[in-house]
Amino acid sequence: MVLLASSATLLAADSWITFNIQGLFNNFMEYTVSGLTVGAIYALVAIGYTLVYGVLRLINFAHSEVFLVGLFAQYFVLQALGFTPSGDAYDEGIGLTVGYLLVAMLISMLASGATAVAVERIAYRPLRKKGAPPLVFLITAIGASFVIQQIFFVWRGAIPERTIRLVEAKTQFDLGGAEVTNLQMVIIGASVVLMIVADYFVNRTKLGRGIRAVSQDSTTATLMGVNPERVIMTTFFFGGVLAGAAALLYSVYVPQTMVYNAGFILGLKAFAAAVLGGIGNLRGALLGGLALGIAENWGQVVFGAQWRHAIAFVLLILVLMFRPTGILGESLGKARV
Repeated sequence: MVLLASSATLLAADSWITFNIQGLFNNFMEYTVSGLTVGAIYALVAIGYTLVYGVLRLINFAHSEVFLVGLFAQYFVLQALGFTPSGDAYDEGIGLTVGYLLVAMLISMLASGATAVAVERIAYRPLRKKGAPPLVFLITAIGASFVIQQIFFVWRGAIPERTIRLVEAKTQFDLGGAEVTNLQMVIIGASVVLMIVADYFVNRTKLGRGIRAVSQDSTTATLMGVNPERVIMTTFFFGGVLAGAAALLYSVYVPQTMVYNAGFILGLKAFAAAVLGGIGNLRGALLGGLALGIAENWGQVVFGAQWRHAIAFVLLILVLMFRPTGILGESLGKARV
C-alpha cells in the first residue's frame, strides 16, 4: 500500500516538474532575446530601488505601485486621445504611432515621478524628521504600497482591464534563429537610452554629484552647501520617472490585462534585480535586470512555465550565498557607480 502511494506521489510530481534542456538548446537565441527584453524593463524599475537605497538606505517597497500608477496613467491618456480598450494594435503609420507613444510615455513618467515624490513627502519625510529607526521606514514602505493598491482596487475594482496596444509585433530580422520583432527593438533600445541618461545624470550633472555626496556623507554634503531635501526629492522623482517609462514599455510588450496589483510581482523582481546586481550600484541594476530576465526565461523552458517566478528568486539566493553584495557590489556611496 505504501509502495503504491509513493508511486502515485512520484507520478504527480512528474506532471509538474519537467527538465527540457533540449528545448532551450533548440531555441536558445529566441529565449535569450525575449529574456533581454523583459530584463530591460526590470532594470529600469530596479534603478529606482537602487537610487533610493543609495541615498537613504531605504528599501522603497512602494516603488512597485509607482510603476502601477504609470501603467494606468498611460492607459487613461490613450483613452482620452480616442483609443478604446479593445486590445487591438493601433496602425495609422509610424509618425502618429511614435507621437502617441511619446505622449503616453511622457504622461506615464510624470505621473510616476509625482507619485514617488508624494510617497516620500507623505510617508517618509515625517519619519526622517523624527529620526525613526530603519525598521519603521520598512514597515511604512510596505504600508504605502498596500494603500496605493487599495486606492486602485476601490476605484477600479478587481476585474482586470485590457491594455491598449499601440504597436503590433512584427518580425524585423533573424538573429541566430531568433525572430527579433519591432517591439523588442523599441523596448531594448529605449531602455538602453534611458539607462545611459540615468548614468550620465548621476555621474556628470550637478544634481547627480549632489546625490552621490549625500549618499556618501549627508552631514558633510550639507556643510558643503548641498540641500539634502532637494537631493532626496530629485532621487525619488528620477526613480519614478524611469518606472513610468518602464510601465509604458511593459504595457506595449505584454498584451495582458491591468489590475490593481499588477505591479506587485514585477516590483519584487525589479528589487531582486537591484540586489542581484548590487543594490546601490546603478550599473549593477542594469546587469541584474538583464541577468534576471534571461535566467527566468531560460528556466521556464527547462523546468516549466509554472516555475518562472520561483527561478528568479532562487537565482537571487544562489548569488547572495556566494557574493552577499551582489554581482558588482554596492558603489553609490563608495566608488559611486
